[in-house]
Amino acid sequence: METMWLRFVFVIALVVGALVAESPEEIKKKRALLVKKHLKRLKKIDGGLKLVGGRGEYEGNVEILHNGSWGAICDDEWDLTEAKIICKQLGYVGEKVQPTVNSYFGPAKRRFWMDNIYCDGTEDEISACRFDGWGRSDCKSDEAAGVICSEPEITSAKPEILNIEAEHKMSRLPSNLKLRLMHGRIPTEGRLEIKNKKGKWVTVCGDGWSLLEALIVCKTLGLGYANDAMQTDYFGGNVTGGTFVGVKCIGNETSFHECQYNQQLTGQCKSRDLAAVSCTNSMADLIIDHMELIQTAHLEDRPMFFLQCAMEENCVASSAYEIQKENPGWHLETRRLLKFTAKIFNAGTADFRPAIPKHLWEWHMCHMHYHSMEVFATFDIFNSKGKRVAEGHKASFCLEDNQCLPGVEPRFACANYGDQGISVNCSDIYKYTVDCQWVDITDLDPGHYTMKVAVNPEYKVPEMTFENNAAYCDFFYEETFGSVRNCVVRRP
Repeated sequence: METMWLRFVFVIALVVGALVAESPEEIKKKRALLVKKHLKRLKKIDGGLKLVGGRGEYEGNVEILHNGSWGAICDDEWDLTEAKIICKQLGYVGEKVQPTVNSYFGPAKRRFWMDNIYCDGTEDEISACRFDGWGRSDCKSDEAAGVICSEPEITSAKPEILNIEAEHKMSRLPSNLKLRLMHGRIPTEGRLEIKNKKGKWVTVCGDGWSLLEALIVCKTLGLGYANDAMQTDYFGGNVTGGTFVGVKCIGNETSFHECQYNQQLTGQCKSRDLAAVSCTNSMADLIIDHMELIQTAHLEDRPMFFLQCAMEENCVASSAYEIQKENPGWHLETRRLLKFTAKIFNAGTADFRPAIPKHLWEWHMCHMHYHSMEVFATFDIFNSKGKRVAEGHKASFCLEDNQCLPGVEPRFACANYGDQGISVNCSDIYKYTVDCQWVDITDLDPGHYTMKVAVNPEYKVPEMTFENNAAYCDFFYEETFGSVRNCVVRRP
């Protein structure tokens, strides 16, 4: 025993002697090497995050590590709540957080690991939120979710950090601008080019390009409505020093010159993809029936035993899933639901069809039909400060003609793997008796709120206009009574 102890002391003495013999610079290098090794190990941890494509480490498209591989996150359901959790997980504690969608920092270069993420804001990391399951996604490369976290402080010691405030300043496009579409297969499609102040035709960066911008381009050119907004190099062209970057439209502008762009970033496109559009004269136009919503809204207390199918589709609040995990008698617990009918009418000149092809539709065993759209409608309740306080509808939808104007024959039906959509002059009606046609308000305190019901809320499917896609209503809630009144129809 004594011999072993003497050997141990001798080894410690050798180690200490070696450290003492090393210079401070050598010790510093060893410490740096240890830190690098530690960070390398951390990167192998499942659920690790990184931001790619941004100007600094505080912004970019989000990538998450799973099973040893990095993957992207889809922007379906992506908003400020999820963005804050990403920034918090990465160590950014400031309040200035901005979610980005439509691959704002360039197209996704990897597979999508997560889709339809819904967080309630209490989670410590994004993988603790509800989502469709690892690798379950039908998103395209231009649907990557991203964040801009609180910007780092700008000090004289870090001159390399740019003034982000200035970089994010938006300017209006030139009032006398001219547009053209180039190298399309037909005259109504192609890459977008703008004639700048010097009289030179220049391209538009594809990062963040969406249907909202494409809609105004088609309107300005007199080519009808946007059928597609593309981020691509398919139609040729190059990013040059004059390329317009960060072009953003609301979607209700009368002309493209009313849109804005990031003047400070001119020519600094993060990818090689350019903005392109495809225009058409015929287009769907969905209108939400706010009167049907007012007339059918009511409260119902329902045991969780009868909500098991709905829970599989994330149609109840997060607290219900906590109860399910912790309470063996969870099925006897009751949820309070604000139920209502959603009637959506197609007043356009073309059918409204799902964004994804039929072979990618998802079969839902509970409801015994295929769902063709992951996010066709969202239902949310906000407090007076604009914070979402009751969880919206997260389930997928099947689309069909439930009611048509006289003389119009219904053509779309969900049953038997039928074609899905909403015909011109027909309505898709989700009655309050249908699973998930509600907002779970179990955790809501009595008071006055704003209720928002929106269809096609992420502008993923083209329409004539998005100005009539949402109903904003007053929701008055008492202990045993709730009413929806004073609805106004506008954009989501």
